Amino acid sequence: METLQNARNRQAPFCTWPMPSLRRRAMRFVSRFLSKSLPRVASGFVGLIGSIGCVLGLTGNAYAARPMITDDARLVDEKSCQLESWSKFYQRGGWERWALPSCNPTGNLEITTGGAYSHPQDGGHASDVVFQAKTLFRPLAPDNWGYGLAVGTVRHPSIQTELQYGDQYAYIPMSFAFGGDDFLLHLNAGAVRRPLEHATLATWGIGSETRLNSRLQLIAESYGDSKSRGFYHVGLRFWLVPDRVQVDTTYGNRWASETGERWLSIGLRLISPAFLP
Repeated sequence: METLQNARNRQAPFCTWPMPSLRRRAMRFVSRFLSKSLPRVASGFVGLIGSIGCVLGLTGNAYAARPMITDDARLVDEKSCQLESWSKFYQRGGWERWALPSCNPTGNLEITTGGAYSHPQDGGHASDVVFQAKTLFRPLAPDNWGYGLAVGTVRHPSIQTELQYGDQYAYIPMSFAFGGDDFLLHLNAGAVRRPLEHATLATWGIGSETRLNSRLQLIAESYGDSKSRGFYHVGLRFWLVPDRVQVDTTYGNRWASETGERWLSIGLRLISPAFLP
């Protein structure tokens, strides 16, 4: 899904994994990850909290797919809204800040609109504006599967002033639940139309969520398109307030790449109770 869509990969069924060992490895990963990047992460997190405070006017509430690019066959709860936000820092300089609010006013239609402001490695500034609609044909249930459809557009106003609608995309998110909801596997398949390149590309994603305990999850994914090598993306997310406030931190890079395209990210997800009419 260009900016909202994509994927992740995973391995053997959840029930066969040595969970205590996996938890220890995950916590060691977080310790090393933050020790190398804490100053930039802390700075970005302060800016992120400030931005969200301005948007909400309060502390917060939360929901679902962040930090994954690969989408799932789930929606924010009926009559509820969520805000997914994150800051992304590249190894060789440059950063992005994203905010994507979404609401489900009908029960089976999630509307997302938002965007990003970025400072590329080569200087200057850029922006992105996203609009997406998503519905489900089969909702995901524990130990079952589900799928849906998402369509949207991504505009890049700083470089696409002559294009009214920007890039258009559509994809099918499919999800499978194992061990209740302890292990989730997500698959995405779709296409994106890029008018500036006069090209239509296939997009794909595969990803997973593994519950380490009641508040901590391990995520991993891989995603890309038919024109270039894909990316991989791993990280952890943690519920500060269950089902309301979630934070995450991740690491990503392009497959078969050295360090030039790798990044670190931190994110905050806020989910509201039902309040829409």
